Amino acid sequence: MNHQSNPYRRHVPRYSIKKVLIVCEGEKTEPNYFKAFQTSRELIRVEVLGLRMNTDSLVQYAIQLKKDAEMKKESYAEVWCVFDRDSFPEHNFNRAIQIAKNNQIKRVYSNESFEIWYILHFNFHQTAWDRNLYKKELTKLLGFKYKKNDPKMYAKLKDKQPIAIKHAKQLLENYGVNHNPESDNPCTTVHILVEFLNNYIE
Repeated sequence: MNHQSNPYRRHVPRYSIKKVLIVCEGEKTEPNYFKAFQTSRELIRVEVLGLRMNTDSLVQYAIQLKKDAEMKKESYAEVWCVFDRDSFPEHNFNRAIQIAKNNQIKRVYSNESFEIWYILHFNFHQTAWDRNLYKKELTKLLGFKYKKNDPKMYAKLKDKQPIAIKHAKQLLENYGVNHNPESDNPCTTVHILVEFLNNYIE
């Protein structure tokens, strides 16, 4: 195995294998994407759950899983929560983000939907759309009908990933210090988790 082939990867001692939990609001779309990362089991153990919960319930469940693991002395090095703004009440969205932060849960949010991350692989986008428009635009950009739960989206977009990371960062920078996740549409922090996982790609 040639570990030098991955430009993202950093050296991690063999004895410090990370145990990481990723809990997703969606049952298929987000879990399918993150499960496709070919991370090295010599470096990290990644558990991805698709829970089909609303954001409040998802954050509370992630907190409970974190506490349960700590009680069993099987603590996760990191717990990530992946969720969308979608049609969720605005005040609840920011509140959920703050509760997660207060409990050392890393937040990966998208406003309005996870599909903004896919769009950013093709171009910089800063116009507010609902999720149906994202689906139509993705069908046009991909050249075939976009299917929300497609398990191969990671592979189909992998070569364009650096572009998406650049665009996601640019989008957040444009909002500046007053960035408000519940009202800044579109926005996403998916790239933060993507860059984290890229550190452990085989």
